Amino acid sequence: MSAMERLLDFAERTRLIETEDRAYARNCLLEAMRLDAPEENANAEAPLGDTMTEALNALCDDAVRRGVINDTGESRDLFSAKLAGCVTPSPYEVRARFFEKYRRSPEKATKWFYQMCRDADYIKVDRIRKNARFFAEGLEITINLSKPEKDPRDIANALKSKAAGYPKCMLCVENPGYAGRPGFPARQNHRMIPLNLNGESWHMQYSPYLYYNEHCIVLSDIHRPMAISEAGFRRLFAFVEQFPHYFLGSNADLPIVGGSILTHDHFQGGNYEFPMDRAGDEIALTADNPAIRASIVDWPMSCLRLKSTDAETLVRKAVQVLNAWRGYSDEALGVYAETDQKHNTITPILRRAGGEWKLDLVLRNNRTSAENPLGIFHPHADLHHIKKENIGLIEVMGLMILPGRLLTELKDVEAYLTGERALTDVPAADAPLARHWDWTRELVSRFGSANTPEQATEIIHKGLGEKCRRVLADAGVYKQTPEGREGFVRFLNTCGFDRA
Repeated sequence: MSAMERLLDFAERTRLIETEDRAYARNCLLEAMRLDAPEENANAEAPLGDTMTEALNALCDDAVRRGVINDTGESRDLFSAKLAGCVTPSPYEVRARFFEKYRRSPEKATKWFYQMCRDADYIKVDRIRKNARFFAEGLEITINLSKPEKDPRDIANALKSKAAGYPKCMLCVENPGYAGRPGFPARQNHRMIPLNLNGESWHMQYSPYLYYNEHCIVLSDIHRPMAISEAGFRRLFAFVEQFPHYFLGSNADLPIVGGSILTHDHFQGGNYEFPMDRAGDEIALTADNPAIRASIVDWPMSCLRLKSTDAETLVRKAVQVLNAWRGYSDEALGVYAETDQKHNTITPILRRAGGEWKLDLVLRNNRTSAENPLGIFHPHADLHHIKKENIGLIEVMGLMILPGRLLTELKDVEAYLTGERALTDVPAADAPLARHWDWTRELVSRFGSANTPEQATEIIHKGLGEKCRRVLADAGVYKQTPEGREGFVRFLNTCGFDRA
């Protein structure tokens, strides 16, 4: 059976297409492949897996052999999305099926849509499986291998191409169906679900490189910058009201402490419990409104947790906290609301829990200094060999996303823990291991050099957990010290809270 027929079998089995659509879908694939008719014996019989990746890869190989596409990662990705788009239900059909299921259950609707995006190869299941994932020191850690490295040829092509300005960014509502271009991904197999959030048009989609179960993105139909505001808080509640099995949160709206895309107003959510969700109360608080239960969370970052059965009460309190924090300084603890720019903002996260609303407000500050040019409340320089990037919403909640380079670099560290290499074998200054050298020596001094490979891996994981907790502690405005907690309470006093 040819790769094309295997792809059609998969699409039919997963109901991306119906049996009656098979001939039409085949003809669309033929046009994309620049073939006049199906090939009779292109590939040997192969079993269908749980994704269409194998069939897509085989078709891309054939397209490369016949000169239809170039043999680069980006060219193959663009073409693969085009092929997948031939068997992906239309936006109209996806919306109709989603809302038909939503009328029965919001959870059934999102479960179907999530699986459809996986089946259509929009969610890159096979690439995500390459990620390393483990728990350590109360945190969840993933070493991200799902995003492929850029081919130099693709980079050169991107430089040659003219900036189209359409879509304006990768989150815009114009993305579904877009063929892509050098430096911008194809989206023929991409679908969105329209939403009404407080009278505004928004859409929901899933992340193609999801970091957790049903990792969704909720985006404004208008291309505008992110902003933490009363309107944003109300959108959180409007969404979770419609999808009570999902949490929804927002990256902060300032550089350094914000996410990677600040130019488009959006949230991230999904059906997942993070380490921060499981963290208990460190300090119980009283609120000036008896309808609110409040606490400081036992967490390296500065998190105020509010619970109530009344959404409006929580919105008003969240606005009060946000406004107070934006203008608040505590010079003794290095907190300045404003210097040459504004520094204070909040990362909010909302979910339903036990019949109540649970709203976490994490205080953020993006001030820099000569000693910490990337951010005072940011991973400090001695941690950059592990984590240098921004601490966004997902990491705030305790899911640490580490760069893919670590998977090979840490194998070199393990070699010293097993005795395969001795500490006298010092890496060259420009070797990747050099950035980990101080840490390597520390681990060997603590755990020795006679560990089994399994023990070495466990030591590395524990060490990464320790580093990542320090990353979060560096990013925390108020530290988990007596002075830090007193400072946190002083601020909360200005918002109507006090120690219980």
